[in-house]
This record gives sequence, C-alpha cells and structure tokens, in this order.
Amino acid sequence: MRGSSARIGALVVVAELSQNRGASFVAVRALLSVYDKTGIVDLARALHELGVDLVSSGGTAKVIAEADIPVTDVADFTGFPAMLGHRVVTLHPKVHGGILADRRDPAHLTDLESHGIDLIDVVVGNLYPFSSDPSIDLIDIGGPTLVRAAAKNHEYTTVLVDPADYPEVLDELKASGATSSNTRRRLARKAFAHTAAYDASIVSWLDDEIGGEDPLPPTLHLSLERAQDLRYGENPHQQGARYRVSGTTTWWDDAKQHSGLALSYLNLFDADAAWRLVHDLGPDPAVAIIKHANPCGVSIHKDLAVAYEQAFACDPRSAFGGIVALNRPVDESTVAAIEAAAQADVIIAPGFEDGVIDRLIAKRKNTRLLEATAPKVPALAVRPLSDGFLVQQNHYFGAAVETWEVVTDRQPTETEMADAALAWRLCSYVSSNAIVLVKDGTAWGIGAGQQNRVESGMLAASKADGRASGGACASDAFYPFADGVEAAADAGVAVVIQPGGSVNDKDTIAAANDRGVAMVFTGERQFRH
Repeated sequence: MRGSSARIGALVVVAELSQNRGASFVAVRALLSVYDKTGIVDLARALHELGVDLVSSGGTAKVIAEADIPVTDVADFTGFPAMLGHRVVTLHPKVHGGILADRRDPAHLTDLESHGIDLIDVVVGNLYPFSSDPSIDLIDIGGPTLVRAAAKNHEYTTVLVDPADYPEVLDELKASGATSSNTRRRLARKAFAHTAAYDASIVSWLDDEIGGEDPLPPTLHLSLERAQDLRYGENPHQQGARYRVSGTTTWWDDAKQHSGLALSYLNLFDADAAWRLVHDLGPDPAVAIIKHANPCGVSIHKDLAVAYEQAFACDPRSAFGGIVALNRPVDESTVAAIEAAAQADVIIAPGFEDGVIDRLIAKRKNTRLLEATAPKVPALAVRPLSDGFLVQQNHYFGAAVETWEVVTDRQPTETEMADAALAWRLCSYVSSNAIVLVKDGTAWGIGAGQQNRVESGMLAASKADGRASGGACASDAFYPFADGVEAAADAGVAVVIQPGGSVNDKDTIAAANDRGVAMVFTGERQFRH
C-alpha cells in the first residue's frame, strides 16, 4: 500500500479488527530516525521489499536515499518543513498522531480520518551518544519523544532502538506481516530504558556544569546495563552479573582473560580492590595480594619479582586462592616466584611478556589471567541498604602530608616517615578496625575487621613476627587507650601513625615517649567498612 490509500486501507483493517483484542496489525509504514546508523540501510531495504512505506529525515533519510531505497521526507509527510536549525522536525501531530492512536478507539480513528493522519506501525530511533560529548546541541528532543510515544503505544506500534533487534523484527514481519505482542512489549521496555539512560546522562552533565560546594547532588539517576554474566554470585546458588553505567565502557570491558574458569562475583569484587590498590602505590613496581576484599600482602620494590615474593611472604596462608595484582607486565623472573608460591585465583597485570602466559597456564590451569588497563574511580560510591542506598564521595586523602603533626619527642627519620606514609595509605584499603605494619616498602603485618583495635594489632604483630621491627604502624582511627600504642611498640616499630583526636591523646603520646617511639597525627580517619 502507498500514499493515502495506505491510510485508508489501514483504517479499514483497524475497523475490522477492533472487536478482537488479540489481533495483530500488519505493518504498512515505518518512521526511521537514528543517530547510530548501523544496519539501517539493510533494515530499510528489507522493509521496502515487504511493502512498508518509509518515512525519514535528515542524515537517516540521506543514507537511505543514497542506497536507492524509496523514502518520504518527514517534511513531505507532515507538510511542514524542519525549522529552528533542525530542532523541530518530527514534533508534529501527523507524526505523533500516527504513532499514538489507539486503534480500537472509534474516536481516535475518527480523528485520524478527519485530519488526514496516516498510521505509523514501526518506529526506528536511537539517540545521540550524549555522554561521549555532552553539550546543549546534543540534547535531543524529537528523538526521545518519538521513542517514548512508540513505546507507550506498543500494543500496536513496534519500536526499535537497538540495531541488534533488527533481524528478529524482520523475521517476524516476513513470517506474518506483524510483530508479536511479546516482542513489542520487550522492545518497549528497551526503548524506555534507552531514554532513561539518556536523561540520566544529561542530569549528570548538568550536575557537573552546575558544580558548587555540595558534592552530593539532590537526586541521583543511575541507569545501568548488564555488561557481563558471571559464573555465579557471592555463592554458587546465587546468580550474578556485572553492570556498568549505560552507554559507557569501563576498564573491565577492555580487560582480556587469557585463561582459567569464568569469573564469579567475588573474583570481580576482589580483583577490583586489588587493581585499585596496586595503582595507588606510586610509580615503582608493586604487588598487592587480596583475599576477601582485604590486602594480605603488599610490597613495593625496584624488582617486581622481589615485590611479589615479599608481598606473598606477609601472609602465605591467606594468599592461597587470593587475587594477585601487579602494576608491571609479568616477566620470567616474576613467573618463577609465582610458581614457587601458592595458587592464586586471579592474576591481574597490565601485560604478560612472551611465553609467560603459557608457562603460567601449564602449572595453574584454573588461574584466571587478566590483562587490564588502569582503573578509573568514580566520584561517588553507592552502597545498598535494605531499603534505599548510602552515597558518599569515593575515598580520597584530604589531609596532605604537610599537615601531619609529629606529637612526640622523638622525630621519625626520612625512611621511617616513608614507611609510615605507605602504612597509612594501606589502612584505607583494610576493613576497620585496621592496623598495618610496614618496613622498607613492604606490609609485614595486617590486622583487619576486628571489633576492637587491640586484637587487630595483635593479629598484625603476629603475622609480622618481628619483620616490621624499626618500621611503622598505622591505625585507621585514633587509639582510644594507650594499650594500642604499647602493643605497636612491642612489635618493634619505630613510628606510629594515626589520626589523633581521642580524649586520651595525652596518654597515648606519653606511652609513645616512654617507649621511644615517634608518633604522627594525620588529623584524618581512614575507616573502610
């Protein structure tokens, strides 16, 4: 059917089927207006061959016409030209009336007939990638309106926003001339998700543009898309998946898995923690080993293999089945060190030298070998409650080293202060209560997740077993009593670093002076729950 006969024919079909709630409607007209033109020419050609009239505008109409496929410009369809620099093109009753009409409502059918409006059965539209280059000019109005109108009226109208759905719709149209109600409903859901993600990206951009002193916006609009199905969730009986902000990619999307089983929820959770930590340790070669989201070994050394050996030596028992993150490509000498140690569930690095992957696979077939780029940390951290969410700024160090205060008679040496700075940084990655003992760039004792600080200190000292003697002890929050400082001194450290701020600070300072230990107050807490 073509021209006005198509409208009259469609209305006759509608009238004949108006008593049948389950009827499908043969597609006779499609409106195509897309930013992403992937597959649009093939789709247009297939629709034309099925006898569907094509209506389009702008760049979409141009590529369809250049392929010698008959297409009617929207301006000719509506009788009204594009205006305001192409800001108003499809915003017209002849477009939206044709999309939104309830085809079983006699009043709607009368309106269509009296105003000369042709039905539109298929709408193909997707939106500018706003998040890639945000600006006022990329805030689409007509596109979202088309998509939402078609999705609202999905009982009759098929809406396509994803080129991946073109083949399925064409198959259904070829088979019966219509799409199924289940297909239209599924595509409508995808369409509303598409416009929701688009609006969310605009809100986020406006938040950045507005700026201001409050880092927490009055509303948050998270649109997430499933990016990766996982082997299972936190436990094997739970399903799990990785999501990302719609329309974006992350370092996880670029990561290459060279070997091993499919990744599970905890593999990603722990690997993410390890990867962030190892990239927060400065420019020198570094290794971090994570178990259950907590570091169990961290070391910085000019030789990557030595860094691995020392990180593993901190807590070999916990390192079994852990996540190993390295900030340098894995070389032969580091492989030899890894082979001599316990199995890791995941090894993640920026690369692997020639032959390294084969060598690792030969001995550790189930170990996942991941090659990844540096992580990006979002500005806000979102955590679910049983009914709602907690939101905060993501972790950062607000108190500069220059603001730290040495509160004891004894001053730390330059080397001791370097160990203290590393221990303090590591504390922010350890579950509270956190105590970290460091000597010469290596964490030798890590106490995590205890309900009191003394027991965390005892665990850290036990793991260090004297290897942190002369080094530094960091506490993520202030010592409420002098016993914590005394325990650190018993472990042989030369300097203690903590936030300060307890009502008993005088007692802890006195205890440090009595033991000849230097103590530094940062004025900043580093809790991590």
